[in-house]
Amino acid sequence: MPGPKDIDGSAGVPTFYGKELRWKREQAGLTQPQLVEGSFYGHSHLSEIERGERRMPPDLAAHVDKVLKTDGFFSRRCEDVRNARRRGHAWYYEKALEAEKRADTIEVWGPNILPGLLQTQAYAASVVRATHPMETPDEVAIKVNARLARTELFETDHKRPLYWVILHEALLRLPILPAPQMADQLEHIAALARQPRIVPQILPWNSGPHPFMMGPAMIMTFPDAPPMVYTESLHSGDTIDEPALVKEYRRSYDLLRAAALPPEASLAMIQTAAEGFRDGEHRD
Repeated sequence: MPGPKDIDGSAGVPTFYGKELRWKREQAGLTQPQLVEGSFYGHSHLSEIERGERRMPPDLAAHVDKVLKTDGFFSRRCEDVRNARRRGHAWYYEKALEAEKRADTIEVWGPNILPGLLQTQAYAASVVRATHPMETPDEVAIKVNARLARTELFETDHKRPLYWVILHEALLRLPILPAPQMADQLEHIAALARQPRIVPQILPWNSGPHPFMMGPAMIMTFPDAPPMVYTESLHSGDTIDEPALVKEYRRSYDLLRAAALPPEASLAMIQTAAEGFRDGEHRD
């Protein structure tokens, strides 16, 4: 049986932290289940931390320091890892950022902006500059690169998560970029749908009142945890895991899905909009 895959500690702070954790654990002669025994976490959680895929909770760090007798090292470095993982992202997105990497399904409603996982570099840069007009080019680049790095989610596993997105038709007509770049953006979404890597639906502009008129949302399900909802406004976001509220969001999203065009018709609309921008038929 092959041994555990080696961890590249030079890839970043989280992987360095995880590699050091694994080294200390193995030096102590402990398995992952043995190290987490007595904590509130399972060995799979610890495994993801060792691979740099999940942040270390403070209470688990304290437990690890006690068991491994590391004099508070892992507790002291928790904040460093946390800051490194969310660099370029808003603080309130931290929990959702980590959760989307573990999700089985991600279902998104985008009423007024294309979701981050679908954005091209040009689109992301335009959005960041518009919402942070006083930031330097370097600061904008950090945020854009962080957003683009999330798309590795589609590259590392071609089946998981299942990504379902409902977009308002207005997003296909809103020229926040020059026409050629808008065409690139819409063609990017169409390409992901054709692979098939995502399932897009378009809510027509004349669909009338619908159950999700109050803003964007993302619903995530997991193989080993209850579902979660993330909602966002201009300068804040909220992660919801209370079962009754999640159930309400689930029902609203299902009703919204029923009001949207079927995936095939939606893809055709996206492609037509891209061609319109490409051929100069779209009027600014």
